[in-house]
Amino acid sequence: MSKKNILVFPCGSEVALEIYRSLEHSIHFNIIGGNSIDDHGKFVFEQYIGNIPFVTDDLFIESLKKIVVEYNIDAIYPAMDLVLHKLKENEEELGCKVISSDIDTTSICLSKSKTYEKFKSLIQVPEVFQTIESIQTYPVFLKPDVGYGSRGVLKANNSNEVHNHIVKHPNALILEYLPGKEFTIDCFTNFKGELLFAGARERSRIANGISVHTKTMALDERFHSIALIINATLELNGAWFFQLKENKQGELVLLEIASRIGGSSAVYKAKGINFAALSLFNAFELPVSILENDFEVEMDRALNNIFKIAIEFNHVYVDLDDTIIVDNKINYNLVATLYKFINEGKQIHLITKHQFNLAETLLNYKIDRLFDSIIHLKREDNKFEHIKYTDAIFIDDSFQERKDVLDKLKIPVFGIDLSFK
Repeated sequence: MSKKNILVFPCGSEVALEIYRSLEHSIHFNIIGGNSIDDHGKFVFEQYIGNIPFVTDDLFIESLKKIVVEYNIDAIYPAMDLVLHKLKENEEELGCKVISSDIDTTSICLSKSKTYEKFKSLIQVPEVFQTIESIQTYPVFLKPDVGYGSRGVLKANNSNEVHNHIVKHPNALILEYLPGKEFTIDCFTNFKGELLFAGARERSRIANGISVHTKTMALDERFHSIALIINATLELNGAWFFQLKENKQGELVLLEIASRIGGSSAVYKAKGINFAALSLFNAFELPVSILENDFEVEMDRALNNIFKIAIEFNHVYVDLDDTIIVDNKINYNLVATLYKFINEGKQIHLITKHQFNLAETLLNYKIDRLFDSIIHLKREDNKFEHIKYTDAIFIDDSFQERKDVLDKLKIPVFGIDLSFK
């Protein structure tokens, strides 16, 4: 298969970032980020297209059609439910594949009320209260019929709270409150409709509707049987997931189904399952199979910082002791950054006052071929006097060394606490 150009849109969502992490080193797919607003996706995707009209804009599809032609896009990978449905609805007009299940399935998955109506005779679904007067027991849970994350949700303890929320969110569903554990079951169905994988994980900590702490678990037969029912009822294709929550009696109740990957499905990559790659191969109707490592995985997520710095440089001067080697171990984050610079054609210069046999140290730490030049100084030497390139940056753990270089040479200086993009 020739390398395919894949547009991920919108590229700043948690789902999009997981797609990127899953595919950034792929030899089969070239990943391009597209966005309507310049959010985190701009900092992540090396190839980035901004100022795309919003999905609700009349010019949205027309603009994407032009991008498909200009960038020779083979497929668009939607990273938000509403976008997914809109793109699938216009797939033929767009002139490329849309990575998703069919339009009928995306329509059902987009709406919780449609989902509950479709499955109420097959799977236990939450009780839905049509009016405030019909509520017999509090608390109840309100959530948008169409929505994602924690936007527009409320645990209401009385009728006044329900009324006030409905005024602000008129499309909200009034549902029975489910107090038990919450689970996500990540699934994959091939283009023949065969369910190849279903894996459960517990959503043990949630922030803004996103599972930020999750762990895999043995697939309870209850989970698997529900996966089979959903797969047999909908025309699913590629990665998808569903969520369940226990009611007061400990029974599993369906919360929602999504015909896309889950943002925290990354936990299964540690077990050898790359849902994004599988979905792309599957979209081009290439046969795939599942390899799963036999151990359980726990994953925790937190905010990450990426810096884009408005400087141009061709040379990197970097210290060794307490910079590349810290506590007798390689600073692998810094070394990874140095290799990123090498990929960009920059030259790496080691500048060090190492007190031992330098050649032996570099060999022992397996970094003897990392550098374009090596400047081995005496303890009393000034590093700034041995830096000959001014289109450079300087990386050193020593504040005094950084101060001297900045004061004397006016080139940017950094400690070992910054990740470059």
